[in-house]
Amino acid sequence: MKASKSTPALHILEGALFVADAHYPHHGRDFLDLLQKLENGEITPPQLFLMGDNFDLLFGCNQLIQTYNSEAIALLQGLSQRLEIYCFEGNHDFLLKDIFPNINVFSRGQQPVIFAIGSKRVGLAHGDKFQLGWRYELYTKVVRSCMTIKLLRPLERWIIADQLRRLKAKDICRTIEHFEQRTVEILQHYDSGIDLVIEGHYHQAKKFGKYISLPSLACQKAVGVVRAEGIDFVPLEAL
Repeated sequence: MKASKSTPALHILEGALFVADAHYPHHGRDFLDLLQKLENGEITPPQLFLMGDNFDLLFGCNQLIQTYNSEAIALLQGLSQRLEIYCFEGNHDFLLKDIFPNINVFSRGQQPVIFAIGSKRVGLAHGDKFQLGWRYELYTKVVRSCMTIKLLRPLERWIIADQLRRLKAKDICRTIEHFEQRTVEILQHYDSGIDLVIEGHYHQAKKFGKYISLPSLACQKAVGVVRAEGIDFVPLEAL
């Protein structure tokens, strides 16, 4: 692919915190605990990057689903008043701009977004953008529509209850076979001038060349911390 070396307008700072795939609240309260530590000043990163699926189910255009996540929503709304936060919508949390008006929210259609870490150009995305097939593409366009959500409003209590039940029982911490080969295919969608690609979604906590699969907060109990123009995986207890 054609190389591009223009300097991105967005910059990732040393010590920035990357949090992905907490799947709160069904797979532990680590996300809520982390937000509370940010709120009370126990952890003080210069930036917070929410890389998608930190909520197991949250979407805009619907008030009911917000009641299941009200405590975490309130904490994020408060934090966004004083902390620079970037949110990459995932396949479990989307249409979030109206919920978090003071957070820099990137929809799936806007991803990947190019940032700079020092001299490096870095592509950021939740991770459900490439190599997932046409059926997933069709599904994700339908569910990420306010029109769809509003049309289903008469059935919202039944649909949301059913989805929450399914998500609570889901096994989300699995090793993906031949994942390195998948990263090679994903990287083909990024221009060759990219130095690093950072994604969530896969819950693998692995690095292959320039591709970084972030740890899942639910599965590996770890986050990413920017250090020396790279990103380290740090256990929660070590923050």
